[in-house]
Amino acid sequence: MTQDSRDQARALAGGQVARPQQLRLVAVPKPVGPRRALFNGRDLAGWNGWLGYPDPAVTYRAQPGAAPLGTSRDLGEHFAVREIDGAPALWVKGETWGSLVHREDLQDYHLRLEFKWGDRVWPPRLTEPRNNGLLYHTHGRPGAVFGTWSPSMEFEIMTGSTGMLVAVGRDVRGRTSVAFDPTIIAPHLRFRMNGREVDLVNGTPTWNVEAARDAERPVGSWNTLDLYVVGDRAVHVVNGVPVMAVRDIATVDQAGVRRPLTRGRVQLQSEGAETWFRNITVEPIRSLPRIVAA
Repeated sequence: MTQDSRDQARALAGGQVARPQQLRLVAVPKPVGPRRALFNGRDLAGWNGWLGYPDPAVTYRAQPGAAPLGTSRDLGEHFAVREIDGAPALWVKGETWGSLVHREDLQDYHLRLEFKWGDRVWPPRLTEPRNNGLLYHTHGRPGAVFGTWSPSMEFEIMTGSTGMLVAVGRDVRGRTSVAFDPTIIAPHLRFRMNGREVDLVNGTPTWNVEAARDAERPVGSWNTLDLYVVGDRAVHVVNGVPVMAVRDIATVDQAGVRRPLTRGRVQLQSEGAETWFRNITVEPIRSLPRIVAA
């Protein structure tokens, strides 16, 4: 952490310093249609796998020196349906980075899933934090981002940071409100209701915004994530606690034209940590819940 990065974050936040907020969810929408399962509990029907580089350590290099694995390997070694805690779950090994992408194009929905960390972590990330992610409004070709993921907005799944907002791909944008938090790594920006508005842009000092608080349960426990999406807005909820709101989700083309991003597929990441997912469902909604500060 450098003084320059702290000063930059403080300026981006308009001088507001992050202090604890007791946030709660109100006006939770009622579904306007039936709840459907995206994971059938038997196999990976409806999901496509993609793998990045054989050595994940080269993922962020300008010249990785290798081609992504894509679908050339047996994906069953990396993604599978297995039983855990007496029920089937979707297993992500995590050793090779990549993702499972659901084929359905989704719009205006409430997605709920449960996840928990497995026992294994893999190089180059052998220490905390464990890393994964629920990516939504996924579009574009597989591997378009660092040869490994498709452009998306991300509901981060990371120990200590679950619910964080990340722009995956340089064409993805989103606006949220922040305060300066010097206790976290750069960019030192944490979500805050009524904070300073910033535009999320990958590759800049606003490439991510930390969740309002850490609401994840201890490693080895199941966690429930709720993602509410209506049009170009979304709300992230971790174990019943609202931790993020984003609006004006968009893509930006080479000419700088910004277009609302209102739909897309979902991805479950593989990024260095064994992870289990279960009870993945979606139901249609027409409005977002509101986050209020007590």
